[in-house]
Amino acid sequence: MDIVLSHENEMILETVRAFMEKEIYPHEEEVDRLGYVPKELGQQIEQQSIEAGLYSANLPESVGGGGLDYTNMAVVEREYGKTSHALHSWIGRPTELLMACQGDQIERYLTPCVQAKKRELFALTEPEAGSDVMAMKTNAKRDGDDWILNGSKHFISGPTMPDFAIVFAATGIDETPRGPRKRVSAFLVDVGTKGFDISEGNRCVSYRGYNNYQLFFSNVRLGPDQMLGEEGKGLELSGKWLGMGRIWVGATCAGKAERLYDLAVDWAANRKQFGKPIGQFQATGFKLADMAIGIKTADLLVMDAVAKADAGTLQDADAAMVKVYCSEMLNRVADDTVQIYGGMGLMEEMPIQRLWRDSRLERIWDGTSEIQRHIITRSILRPLGA
Repeated sequence: MDIVLSHENEMILETVRAFMEKEIYPHEEEVDRLGYVPKELGQQIEQQSIEAGLYSANLPESVGGGGLDYTNMAVVEREYGKTSHALHSWIGRPTELLMACQGDQIERYLTPCVQAKKRELFALTEPEAGSDVMAMKTNAKRDGDDWILNGSKHFISGPTMPDFAIVFAATGIDETPRGPRKRVSAFLVDVGTKGFDISEGNRCVSYRGYNNYQLFFSNVRLGPDQMLGEEGKGLELSGKWLGMGRIWVGATCAGKAERLYDLAVDWAANRKQFGKPIGQFQATGFKLADMAIGIKTADLLVMDAVAKADAGTLQDADAAMVKVYCSEMLNRVADDTVQIYGGMGLMEEMPIQRLWRDSRLERIWDGTSEIQRHIITRSILRPLGA
């Protein structure tokens, strides 16, 4: 990481790197081959991360978390990004949405997640409502003081079967200057609740071993104490998580790009053709130069965004710029690394093909590149009334 770091940042970075070397990297090939993380391995990573002080590092000390600010978390997430999401997701970072828990919700949901006694899922995406959140069909209707939840979600990802899901549902219609708009609210729904079915969904070629789930709700009765935050404030809650989530994607992309870059540089310096290292040929050397420029730029974008987040001035467009640039930069680096390695880059015995496959998903989840560009365009034109 070619960014000036504080002494605290450096200490955290050393802790994470040592953890990754011992607990994560040795299992990459096995998990990719199996297509799942053995339960005992996941629990081992989880326990070791608790002992290392990494579990729940993203949440405030006031609730039992590690209390790392956004700048420190960017350093952590960047290092995590060098490996498979299937493995590093066992180092729990409970969603910050749980900070909206109140009353009994704190002991029922927030505290157990901080202490690794429960796992949650963030359930927003639907079969017909991916990028278009307002097309959401999942709904909750009042029945006395309770709510009756119906609908479905898919592509809801997590390392293991959760204990509960944070489910977003339409709870009414609001009239706005731009016309009728669905009122979206968030609910805490326990796995095992009558009418709530959850199962593993389709298997993805990126991040093998990282699960995605399908959720179905049929007349699920929820008490008033299972609404997270206020009615109609669900999108505001999700926006806070999605904004920082996109920055963490950017940080992980920079980390993965650096790992690929290091592999490409080593190969270019040692692989010889026509009597000299292939890196001395301009066609290869320029690829390395472009990689270095891209990674440096990505790191600067991420650090600019987290500085704004720490200062409370982060805008949606800032996070969108990080997400679209870093994910597309990573894909260029991954593709160029395969090209530098030639046929060997696609052999299962090499890590290149796995990192290449994993890189492709980054341009899709947490909002596609097209959606990020829409957010950026909107921020440019709306102030002008367009």
